[in-house]
Amino acid sequence: MQAEYHPEQVEKAAQQWWQQHNSFEAVEDSSREKYYCLSMFPYPSGQLHMGHVRNYTIGDVISRFQRMQGKNVLQPMGWDAFGLPAENAAIKNKVAPAAWTHSNIDYMRGQLQRLGLAYDWNREIATCDADYYRWEQWLFVRLFKKGLVYNKTAAVNWDPVDQTVLANEQVIDGRGWRSGALVERREIPQWFMKITDYAEDLLEDLQQLEGWPEQVRTMQANWIGRSEGLQISFDIEAGATSLTVYTTRPDTLMGVTYLAIAAEHPLALQAAETNAALAEFIEQCKKTGTSEAALETAEKLGMATGLSAIHPVTGEAIPVWVANFVLMGYGTGAVMSVPAHDQRDFEFAQKYQLPVKQVIDALDGTDVDISENAYTAKGKLVQSGQFDGLNFEQAFEAIAAFLQQAGKGEKQVNYRLRDWGVSRQRYWGTPIPIIYCADCGAVPVPEQDLPVVLPEDVVVDGSGSPLNQMAEFYQCQCPVCGGDARRETDTFDTFFESSWYYARFTSADNKSAMLDQRADYWLPVDQYIGGIEHAVLHLLYARFFHKLMRDEGLVSGDEPFKNLLTQGMVLKDGAKMSKSKGNTVDPQALIDQYGADTARLFMMFAAPPEMSLEWSDQAVDGAHRFLKRLWRAVQEYRVKGAKTALPETELSESLQTLRRQAHQTLAKVQDDLGRRHTFNTAIAAIMELMNALAKHPNETAEDHAVIGEVLELVVLMLAPITPHISHELWLALGHETAVVDASWPEVDQAAIKQDKVELMIQVNGKLRAKISVAADADQATVEAAAYAEENVQRFIEDKTVRKVILVPGRLLNIVVG
Repeated sequence: MQAEYHPEQVEKAAQQWWQQHNSFEAVEDSSREKYYCLSMFPYPSGQLHMGHVRNYTIGDVISRFQRMQGKNVLQPMGWDAFGLPAENAAIKNKVAPAAWTHSNIDYMRGQLQRLGLAYDWNREIATCDADYYRWEQWLFVRLFKKGLVYNKTAAVNWDPVDQTVLANEQVIDGRGWRSGALVERREIPQWFMKITDYAEDLLEDLQQLEGWPEQVRTMQANWIGRSEGLQISFDIEAGATSLTVYTTRPDTLMGVTYLAIAAEHPLALQAAETNAALAEFIEQCKKTGTSEAALETAEKLGMATGLSAIHPVTGEAIPVWVANFVLMGYGTGAVMSVPAHDQRDFEFAQKYQLPVKQVIDALDGTDVDISENAYTAKGKLVQSGQFDGLNFEQAFEAIAAFLQQAGKGEKQVNYRLRDWGVSRQRYWGTPIPIIYCADCGAVPVPEQDLPVVLPEDVVVDGSGSPLNQMAEFYQCQCPVCGGDARRETDTFDTFFESSWYYARFTSADNKSAMLDQRADYWLPVDQYIGGIEHAVLHLLYARFFHKLMRDEGLVSGDEPFKNLLTQGMVLKDGAKMSKSKGNTVDPQALIDQYGADTARLFMMFAAPPEMSLEWSDQAVDGAHRFLKRLWRAVQEYRVKGAKTALPETELSESLQTLRRQAHQTLAKVQDDLGRRHTFNTAIAAIMELMNALAKHPNETAEDHAVIGEVLELVVLMLAPITPHISHELWLALGHETAVVDASWPEVDQAAIKQDKVELMIQVNGKLRAKISVAADADQATVEAAAYAEENVQRFIEDKTVRKVILVPGRLLNIVVG
């Protein structure tokens, strides 16, 4: 052991030892309890950022702790390697996306290894490798045959600069999340997966996820959005067609003053054939994105179609309008508008001078004013004919019965969730395994012909997918009739790859199957770690994929992730670190200066994992000083002599106190790391123990034995957090085996037990004395000892004791008056 702490040497030696001994290779063992810990894998951008360091350190601390508990731990790592950023980088740097991506993976792998993360690198996967994506193609083909995937023309968000479809969540303030270009609405053929078929399962099974943050479960439930309402049919005057709408507020039916339909609705297109102004308006609507956020922020615009619908109860004629806030992809593409009781409908009606009819009154009889805003609360019906006086529940049932008898409506359960559009008009992604034949239509690529390999030696210039220019890729024969056909050039949404990678880690080396029996051993993931920004889409799609794989017999169980930890962001000067803000800190430079253990210790100490972490150069330096102090403490202990066993004779009171604090700290750290995941409080307790240790002299054999025990406990407690220095110090303390193979120490309950405790004595809530009494002393004994204190007597003499309050082990409060 060197006299000074040199982290670069210590960390290199520890990592070489782990590599030589395959310390983190995970092998299935049915005789041991398994523990699968997984952090969300990174996109290989080329550089780790501090968010990565925090995320992966959290997972590593948990993994190493569980290993010390004797569990068979799997902690893998891979790369979410497909996606638009690689194409943009390829254009900028004039290099093929594949070469750029693999180069970044190599560099980032080295950065992760520098952090000392306990990964089983034998299971490493990259989603851009054909050995990986062939299996999602295989699953897609099977789902196609089952009718769970389909193709239809749909309105999409189109980024004219990046020339691709964007998910609703990728449209921010009407602009593409990466290009910043104004998004357009286009109608193009798209492949969809029927996630709506699993809506009820996805909603109900949230109840199983007791180890997830309640906030995330609520977000998912809201996204799925189950609602009970009525589907109502409005006939169209002078025509054989009708409009179908869905509403959760049938109690407002008598207040409908117009119907609003989407610009792409067949009735709108029909009306536009003889109305040039309407046709022009429909074209304008296409420039609005398809996301709900875009619709909410866009100016509400509309135009009358000239058509009228017939109210299913009153028979009144109701005008039909085209409105830019209605989409064909949501529900039926038509909504009933009740201006008096819906704010959006109210504002639209005010703008276009449409009638506003109040049909709901307050239950308590207070006046309802709809002159400035809609009244949206549920109440009792008025101006509603035979339904007058009914409350919401009564009206729901009565109107449902009336419409059902008239053949104009029925009860229906609906979901906000929409089918998942998985097509992307980009090159760098998994080819969709479909072939188009003029005679046979869309047919799946035969399973024996998979994978459909993405050509990698290509030039990307930003003018659309190069696959459309590669006849050698898209020209093929129909697998059904043998005739000339064209291969699909769209690629999968990259959420596709990240929706099942957790399962592939269990069977990463299987060349002949998507998954094997090892998946049943490791799944579900025991602890999943990632950012709160993935709370809805990624986690929802992963849950959906798990159910698809379950129904294909590939996995057991209903859910992929048993427990979820959503870590907070890393901030600097109160803002999220980002290159655009110029407030980033390079993890590599931090490691070069202080070492990986300092980076890990700071990240775990600065804040609870679910909270945002504020960067502090001073705190980083403080973490480094603590590790140097620990190093010196072990060095000084070694100078005093070799390790000795605890004496069998009774220790002095000061040594008993030190051992008590050590084992109390051990119990706390065990709970903080294992159950609560409050790493910051665990480290704080260890630091307090080190402060206590520093005050105790090492002069006798008993001193040396206890100090040695305390130092061993500190090293073991820190081993999951700062594994490199712990590796070196464990050997320095005289152990022949590595700390990575050590078990978590047991708490000595006898050491924790106290014969005496110190009590605070208060008079009327103010501290007047401290006394030492037996730990099991009853209240009468404690009171007698308190009254014997001279300073207590001064404040109670000539007064009446009104009440005596004892908080066992802490204080006694004497209330006098």
